[in-house]
Amino acid sequence: MDFTALSKRELEGTKAELEEDYRRFQEKHLSLNMARGKPSCRQLELSNDMLATLNSSSSFLSSDGTDCRNYGLADGIPELRNIFSAMMEVSADNIIVGGNSSLNMMFNTVSCGVTHGFAGCEPWGCQKGLKFLCPAPGYDRHFKVTEYFGFDLVTVPMTPTGPDMDAVEKYAENDPSVKGIWCVPKYENPTGITFSDETVKRFARLKPAAKDFRIFWDNAYCVHDLTDDPDRLLSLWHECEKEGTLENVFFFSSTSKITFPGAGVSAMAAGDGNLRDIRKYNSVMTIGPDKLNQLRHIYFLKDINGVKAQMARHRAIIAPKFKTALKKLDTAVKGTNTASWTTPKGGYFISVDVMPGCAKRVVELCKNAGVTLTGAGATYPYGKDPQDSNIRLAPTYPPLEELEQAMDLFCTAIKLAAAEKLLSEKL
Repeated sequence: MDFTALSKRELEGTKAELEEDYRRFQEKHLSLNMARGKPSCRQLELSNDMLATLNSSSSFLSSDGTDCRNYGLADGIPELRNIFSAMMEVSADNIIVGGNSSLNMMFNTVSCGVTHGFAGCEPWGCQKGLKFLCPAPGYDRHFKVTEYFGFDLVTVPMTPTGPDMDAVEKYAENDPSVKGIWCVPKYENPTGITFSDETVKRFARLKPAAKDFRIFWDNAYCVHDLTDDPDRLLSLWHECEKEGTLENVFFFSSTSKITFPGAGVSAMAAGDGNLRDIRKYNSVMTIGPDKLNQLRHIYFLKDINGVKAQMARHRAIIAPKFKTALKKLDTAVKGTNTASWTTPKGGYFISVDVMPGCAKRVVELCKNAGVTLTGAGATYPYGKDPQDSNIRLAPTYPPLEELEQAMDLFCTAIKLAAAEKLLSEKL
């Protein structure tokens, strides 16, 4: 039933029924966590054999003869650069393979811009009133990085085809104080959408007013498909090569949700000019990455076909969880006019928009009944959702049985919060 069409008396009756359902959830004393897009224990077990790939009798040499136990290969071992080249669709010669965290590489890249600048420009830290574009709903940890360095975060609306490119072009091409934009182009966090070909082409054609404007292209979910007809992301690298704009972009990815999130491998790629700046910065910061961990990944994954096989195993575990979460929403919430949600073909999240003004209440209701969700507002700069509507669901971590309970509660909370809001408007 459409909650917005109910009379005050009907709403009161519906609210009473929902409150009784909610009390039954509280009596279960649940303790479930859906706050972050974490792989489950079953997924982590898929990579346990990687830990045994190196022992005292192993060869510790990379393909170029470097002993991975020693210093050297600041850009990472060649075999892993080749894997990332295939994953990210960029040139292997322009890849730097780092430690376990791509977010750390992004942080360091922003830090480099702040302290030393790019393209021979004055360091960002010496300029005033700097802005960074933040498509929202988006990834909160991206926003935190540029907030930490003092940028003014400018919200850009997210559309079904990617960021609102009219807004991106308006800001980037007319305001030299705008220094960059965050992007998760495939299975975006949290909406799960993939940027359209036209969106990618418009990014490649972008003519920023600031010479040191940079697109941070975080292709975190480039191989994280969940269906037989996965989304296809046009290669920004190739499009930028055509347009002569490769120096506008930093590309990032990692194996965090392929092998071990806490002990994976990250990578970044860039044009030759940007790489000179980053390599100079890196040469002072570190002597080199953990090449033994990189070697473990090569022995375990072998090549891009090994990556695809590993992701098929992940899919077998998490696709049923997405199916369950979406089925619960369809069964319990569809038709009530209290929420809408995305149906992603990959990635780690489902984006749910509840009735405006209700997201914080839904999160609170779930927490008070034992289910922790990502905080309302987290998907917007400064944690402030102007509509108090968006909630990021992360169904991957809980076992299926626990996920079913959590989703039942979540659906009840959506409807209860909506009934409370609608009744308050009828007073």
